[in-house]
Amino acid sequence: MGKRLIGMGMARHASIEAVLTKGTLVIIAGTTNGYVAEEILKVAGQADGFSREGFRRGLTTPPGVKVDKHPFDGDVVLVDGKWDRGKVITDVAGDLKEGDVVVKGANAVNLCLGRAGVLVGHARCGTAGAAVPAVVGARVKLIVPVGLEKRVTADINDIADKLNAPGATGPRMLPLPGEVFTELDAISLPTGAEVHLVAGGGTFGAEGCVWIAAEGNPEALDSVEQLIQSVTGEPPCRV
Repeated sequence: MGKRLIGMGMARHASIEAVLTKGTLVIIAGTTNGYVAEEILKVAGQADGFSREGFRRGLTTPPGVKVDKHPFDGDVVLVDGKWDRGKVITDVAGDLKEGDVVVKGANAVNLCLGRAGVLVGHARCGTAGAAVPAVVGARVKLIVPVGLEKRVTADINDIADKLNAPGATGPRMLPLPGEVFTELDAISLPTGAEVHLVAGGGTFGAEGCVWIAAEGNPEALDSVEQLIQSVTGEPPCRV
């Protein structure tokens, strides 16, 4: 449900709406970004042929879960609103310019600081390593859709220092220099309500859930209720 909310909210983001008219949008594959791509392609009228199955690189699952293998058909690259199928971030990173947008998921988010970081298993930082030079060097806008279940309390830079230290093992972390976009943004953007993360956790599949409080006028709160109801039947993410 959270991933679907984020996807729906991203499709209404002002920077996304602008770049679908003129410019290049790159949605880098990931489980949350699968929902983002799905919703944006719907808006662009080009959803046919896109599947979230296989639209990922790394994946975190419970112990013992077997994941079906699906072909990877590339990231989603739209040029002036037209899907350029089969391309990946490394194909276009060198040509990105100011006004273009890259959408990259994350594995950790500090809500108080508004910063996110992505786990890295590739020696050259993988897709993030291709995107960040364009963001910093060419002033390309980076948006980071990330679920609230990935919240951390430490500074992302401090976490990266620990994971990237010589002698450490396991994945590394790259802090992402972009705009964080969570379920809170996905709710407030279309409704105008002020929303807050107030609690979390549950059972029977809701172990990673979050509780969100909304404030606003009656119209805004009605819009929040309708928005949440619209994603209530979303099936679990199995890609």
